[in-house]
Amino acid sequence: MFEPGSPAPNDVRLRKILDDTLTAPRWPDGFLMRTFEHTDAPALHALLTEVFDDGKDGLFDEWWPSISGDAEFDPALCFLVIDAKGLLAAAALCWTSAFVKDLVVHPEARERGIGEALMRHAFATFAARGAGHVDLKTNTVESAAAVRLYERLGMKPVAWQG
Repeated sequence: MFEPGSPAPNDVRLRKILDDTLTAPRWPDGFLMRTFEHTDAPALHALLTEVFDDGKDGLFDEWWPSISGDAEFDPALCFLVIDAKGLLAAAALCWTSAFVKDLVVHPEARERGIGEALMRHAFATFAARGAGHVDLKTNTVESAAAVRLYERLGMKPVAWQG
């Protein structure tokens, strides 16, 4: 099972219990969700690098082998949102342990409900796989808007090690 490293200041682990209150995602007009193909890896890395801009992922040639070679990586659990121009607008990269590793929405695609739709899709996917809950790690200061979204979706803080 995926165990994130020690928490940084203001980091929190949130959990959504997958019960009968789940609702289907609503995708905004002009956006389409599809699953990952290996040729999408460079665009996904570029989006993560641009939005997070923290250097943690490193260069593509370091990042991609660490992601694709991870025992928890399943391309069917990487959900991509493509805009009307065919560009990657958002993504949710999830691990097989029902953990949302990365949720990223390009700044130009924000405020349209894409992050919410991605999370609802992840919840439904993991529920269909028999998971009892979905977890993620976030930072309450650096990602305050994301935390508000997660809380609105019913996610609650849990112990760091889950």
